[in-house]
Amino acid sequence: MIFGRSERGRGPVEPVTLKILVAGGFGVGKTTLVGAVSEIRPLRTEELLSEAGRPVDDTQGVEGKHTTTVAMDFGRITLRENLVLYLFGTPGQDRFWFLWDELATGALGAVVLADTRRLEDCFAAVDYFERRAIPFVVGVNCFDGAARYPADSVRQALDLEDSVPVVLCDAREKDSVKDVLIRVVEHAAARRRQPART
Repeated sequence: MIFGRSERGRGPVEPVTLKILVAGGFGVGKTTLVGAVSEIRPLRTEELLSEAGRPVDDTQGVEGKHTTTVAMDFGRITLRENLVLYLFGTPGQDRFWFLWDELATGALGAVVLADTRRLEDCFAAVDYFERRAIPFVVGVNCFDGAARYPADSVRQALDLEDSVPVVLCDAREKDSVKDVLIRVVEHAAARRRQPART
């Protein structure tokens, strides 16, 4: 079956859709991650960085970055004929956080993408998902030339619960990103099986 069409003798299949957010600080690789796995040309809402934004957009550590997401990134992966995964990349700067609540509605889970050179940039995203009890995985984007740290060291630095998966990844590589998304789905499923907290 091709997405949106029916096989001979069968009616159209209405797919179940799952939604995963990709969050993290400015310049961490959210747009790259969505683009690495999307089966469609991803929707991107990027604009050039301007002189007016220089005082609020901290480009230290990402000096080569010339654009920024101003609304969201969107990608799609068809897992089966009746199961589709939608990826929504959130904007990284504080001034766009008013969009997060809308994007988070109905989300199965999230990826908090982290850069060990600027780990503090993902604190806000971790806090956001913890406060809303949205299952999340921390994906440590292993940039070329950046120091590598074991997952447990990152967990400790972010003060994460032991149950939160921390995965080393390369946001440019499709297979690496797929592994992160699988962990999100597994983590969300495990959370649903747990008894409700009182």
